[in-house]
Amino acid sequence: MAYEVTMPRLGWTMEEGVFGEWLKQDGDEVQPGDLLFTVEGDKATQEVEVFEGGILRLPPNAPVAGDVIPVGALLAYIVQAGESLPIEEREQTSGQLPVASGQETPRTTGHGSQASALLTSHSSTLTSRRPISPRARRVADDLGVDWTQLTGSGRTGRIVERDVRAAAAQREEKPAVHATPLARRLAEEAGIDLTTLAGSASGGRIQREDVEAAILAARRETEEREPLSLRHERPSGVEPTETPDLAPQSSLSPHSRIRRITAQRMAESAHTTAPVTLTTEADATELAALRQQFKDSYTRRGWAVPSYNDIYLKLTAVALQEHPTLNASWSSDGIILHSAIHIGFAVDTENGLLAPVARDVATKSLRQIAAESKELIEGAHRHRLGHEAMQGGTFTITNLGMYGIDAFTPIINLPQAAILGIGRILCKPAVHNGEIVPRQMVALSLTFDHRVVDGGPAARFLNTVREYVSEPILWLSA
Repeated sequence: MAYEVTMPRLGWTMEEGVFGEWLKQDGDEVQPGDLLFTVEGDKATQEVEVFEGGILRLPPNAPVAGDVIPVGALLAYIVQAGESLPIEEREQTSGQLPVASGQETPRTTGHGSQASALLTSHSSTLTSRRPISPRARRVADDLGVDWTQLTGSGRTGRIVERDVRAAAAQREEKPAVHATPLARRLAEEAGIDLTTLAGSASGGRIQREDVEAAILAARRETEEREPLSLRHERPSGVEPTETPDLAPQSSLSPHSRIRRITAQRMAESAHTTAPVTLTTEADATELAALRQQFKDSYTRRGWAVPSYNDIYLKLTAVALQEHPTLNASWSSDGIILHSAIHIGFAVDTENGLLAPVARDVATKSLRQIAAESKELIEGAHRHRLGHEAMQGGTFTITNLGMYGIDAFTPIINLPQAAILGIGRILCKPAVHNGEIVPRQMVALSLTFDHRVVDGGPAARFLNTVREYVSEPILWLSA
């Protein structure tokens, strides 16, 4: 029986994905575990593997780079040698292939009548999503026309050959551009002309790094010109007391996919949860001194130096062991108490905010946590995090201390029950052992979902975190 390849769900909120490219070709033999295609989900590009072995069969209207495809939509088939597709079996039974009204009969390939795939009910999703005749598709490929940007002239909006040829006649002749799907998307979002770039990959193919370098160069050029554009010389005849009008300078920056997803999730969290924020202050003097000792000792040994964030991850995990009701999630059927402690931590990247997940934090040493978080942060900045690296978090921390922020109100990362916000460590007068002395203090802000946990347990958890921050040496070995 033919195995159906469908669009996978790569995130708990994912309803559709942007197709990247096929990593195998039509007719290729594939084995379980082979990488089949790439897809852009919520915040990362993922290589998707196949779970069945056999021969890959791509229909004529299989997805191409940039197609937005709903989760569960049929993409292709995996068949065994000599096995027919469902549509071919029906064709052999009826002796005739049903062709939609106004649609040309698709040509066959070396695999028999595989070109007739997805003209059945299995293909209704893709056909309605990209209405184009097979011949128009072939002409578009031959002429290099991006048919996904065309509007059909037929009564049903279907794209036919004349639409493609009209677009080819009207467009300006441009040199062929060889670029990865992700590079094309980044260039489109940033308004970068790919024909002006030189690819660094083999064969001159433009990849993500080339586009990012062009975006950075354009940004620097804009910053260098900006001071000159803001200068103003008083026109002749204008008295010093008069203020000449300055034309407003505005520009529109299109939303990136990450920004849209972030906005959607933040709005959903604000409207779905019952958020309450508690704030306290912890004495981080011993923590700062301990971190300096780690820095000196780990550097000598060539180990990854634990950051403040790594220490907070470990202390928070130990506190969650003592207060498991905060390591929970809301569901319509009940409150889910997680046995494992997987903590997401916010990473500010050029493309937006990401939250990779450090797994089983409570069971790991500080050295292990430091090495793992370093790898996750580097992956976030280089756009190399798979979806699995950002899935399954049971709690989140976000640290804005490096930006000089004291206290703030973090937003819950659904479906988790709480998030811990951490401010900067600041030297200020504090009471210590009955005396007012300078101490290193840090603000801690806990936002929790009151649907999942009440104020008392949340306050006790935050107080435990405060105690652990004040005496970290007692808990880092836990």
